[in-house]
Amino acid sequence: MTQQFDVLHQTNMYAVQRKGRFLLVELYHPSLVLSTSFVNGGLNNHLSYLVNHQSCEGKAHKERYDWMKELSQAGYHDWVCQELNLPSSKAAMMGTAAQMQYAGIQQSQFEEVHVCAIVTAGISNNSGRAGDPALWHEREGNYIHVSAIPGTINTILLFNQSLSNAAITRSAATMTEAKSAALAELAIPSRYSSHLATGTGTDQFCIASPQTSAQTYTWTGKHTKLGELVGSVVLEATKEAIRWQNGLEPSLTRSLTHALARHNCQEAQLKTAITEQASEVTHQMILENWDALISDPQVSGCAYAIAAIEDRLQYGTLPLSTRNELLANQCALLAAAVSGKPENIGPFRDQLLRKTLSALANWIGTALIIGWENKWN
Repeated sequence: MTQQFDVLHQTNMYAVQRKGRFLLVELYHPSLVLSTSFVNGGLNNHLSYLVNHQSCEGKAHKERYDWMKELSQAGYHDWVCQELNLPSSKAAMMGTAAQMQYAGIQQSQFEEVHVCAIVTAGISNNSGRAGDPALWHEREGNYIHVSAIPGTINTILLFNQSLSNAAITRSAATMTEAKSAALAELAIPSRYSSHLATGTGTDQFCIASPQTSAQTYTWTGKHTKLGELVGSVVLEATKEAIRWQNGLEPSLTRSLTHALARHNCQEAQLKTAITEQASEVTHQMILENWDALISDPQVSGCAYAIAAIEDRLQYGTLPLSTRNELLANQCALLAAAVSGKPENIGPFRDQLLRKTLSALANWIGTALIIGWENKWN
């Protein structure tokens, strides 16, 4: 290769390198590779390079997107390989709007087995749950209503031992579960429904296993140590990438709006509800102290409990006829959390039930007002 890359991680099996908008894994030995690459994708044993490429900016990069669309996916693959001076036939490639310098890298080992995950992740605009309404449809080789969305989780998973065809395929399932677990830990919402996200609509992966070790491993499910390693490194690398790319880590999800926005209870809707119901003094005080209020641990805990109830009502675990009573109970607890007066939960509940409330934002806004007024009166 003619370009100089920064070496991020290197073993006797591979080198993980980065330069600018490119992240490159060079495989030193014949390997079994499973990937979602449009060119050379699927399962094969003739690849030597895995490429993750920032193909465009996250927003408003229409000129670049139009250029890539003219190239076609195969042409884009060839262009990236040409820029890296790689043989196109020897590379699997993934594209994303996420930055390569924010890649999360995690490694783990048990006895002779070593696993490494390298993840780039953007989840601000494209996170979704499997089964959410889709925006794209493939028709005769073309995608209808395609747009460049700046949200993709790209995962490279590297093994130092040989895997069977079944084992490398099963590792994709374990890897996907770990990615979804990372999103669940951070309570990432779907942008297309009220559910929690399980991934993004454009997630991709490359998995590589050298075919040179004495033993061939035949399973990578959760009951094996190899599967455990896959799960742990992908989970942590995904969270690390999200932290760098989106500035999101566990303590920053401690917010009433983060918990409830996916249930049509976003910041603007809450503030509107408070404006419509609160006195001028209460309204102004709540808005002036907004960030501290919605991030209070007691308030956040109540918000996540309310989000769970809305989920269970939607999924049919709880009957819809009980919604008002359930929300009155939880919003009374929320008001008590704001006021710091848990002994008033009963009166708060009665006060809430006397009002005609339907939208969740109105329930939450009313509880915040009641709690705030009782905190200082």
